[in-house]
Amino acid sequence: MHRFNRIISKLCFFAVLCCVTEPAHTQHFLPPSDTYRPNRLKKVVITEVAVGTAVSIGLYYLWYKKFPRSRFHLFNDNREWLQMDKIGHAATAYNIGVLQYDMMRWCGVKKNDAIVIGAATALGGLTVIEILDGFSTHWGFSRGDMLANLVGTAIFASQQRWWDEQRVTMKFSAHFSPYAQYHGGELGKSWASRILKDYNGQSYWLSFNIRSFLPASSSFPNWPAFALGYGADGMIGGHENPDSIKGNLVPHFERTRRFMLSPDADLFRVRSIAPVDAATYLLKPFKFPAPTLEINSKGKVRFYGWYH
Repeated sequence: MHRFNRIISKLCFFAVLCCVTEPAHTQHFLPPSDTYRPNRLKKVVITEVAVGTAVSIGLYYLWYKKFPRSRFHLFNDNREWLQMDKIGHAATAYNIGVLQYDMMRWCGVKKNDAIVIGAATALGGLTVIEILDGFSTHWGFSRGDMLANLVGTAIFASQQRWWDEQRVTMKFSAHFSPYAQYHGGELGKSWASRILKDYNGQSYWLSFNIRSFLPASSSFPNWPAFALGYGADGMIGGHENPDSIKGNLVPHFERTRRFMLSPDADLFRVRSIAPVDAATYLLKPFKFPAPTLEINSKGKVRFYGWYH
């Protein structure tokens, strides 16, 4: 009964949020500039170089350090992890493109040029990672990953070009699954590596902003959305689950695909004071926790009162 009451209270909380209308006032974080701002652009470039360097170092220690280098080679991993990694590549490319576009517009770069720069940044950054994979004995250059990168970039660029906005966004959510304990080397041991490596705990979403598909005269709030999600469960290895790891028996788990439907919130569309606007902008790539309906590849249906 206590759990039921918690679920009901969370449903009521979300229902109240959905009744909120957009405040009248408002300053947008990273507002586009009609005037070219070279000083802003210089700061953006310096910041991106610093962040890119830090991310590269982090990836080296999380992914590459313990595996020896090799000659450049290709690697077909299209059937691994029930394609969760491919969707992750698409979502990453999409969100890099969106972020870079917004920063370029903030610097006063023209729309079409900003789209090209956003797309080039997304593809360029992820191609560097693929090249690093190509020189690793544990992985290789994956054409499937590159196709996923192209798809995510195209979802960003096509919407920005045709609609001048992102009506359908790619989002991410994660929780810690119980499977990392059986294969920490593959699924991660630290909290950071588990978020990156354990696909059992990841979910990817296509979030559809409702207002953007309605007539301009509509008074429907700007921020409510609904999301279609994909996840997977029961995966200890890439292609299949091993019976044992280093002599330790591994329980049998069924590898299943998960398809989800959930309400979502695009809170950045609600204009507010600058600090809140900045925070909601940084949260744009993440799915808002909400009640969720799931059906998996085994035909089983499950309802979550509060899924994240």
